Amino acid sequence: MTDMEMVMTVAIVVAGTLLTRFGAFLIFPSGKTAPPFVLFLGRALPSAVMGMLVVYTVKETKVLSYPYGIPELITVMITVGLHLWKRNMFLSIAAGTIVYMVLVQLVFNVPK
Repeated sequence: MTDMEMVMTVAIVVAGTLLTRFGAFLIFPSGKTAPPFVLFLGRALPSAVMGMLVVYTVKETKVLSYPYGIPELITVMITVGLHLWKRNMFLSIAAGTIVYMVLVQLVFNVPK
């Protein structure tokens, strides 16, 4: 890839990112109410993303060999419990990630 191609690629990526970030403000100005479908997506997508993260996390868990899925089970229970208690998705995901890393690195020492 030449230098000019690299500059053009970066410029296209930047333009696409800016368009997706600021496009919503152009389409839905602050004084105008968003359509019901967009409001529905705003309510439904965070839960859908959380569900996808759970499926992605546990999809390759081996329950018939050590550690028998115990770190994943503990982490999912802590994440769900924390989310039901605090209703903060960032806190739930961050705490779940930290707990999982501590469990597999220090407690269960999962072999690679």
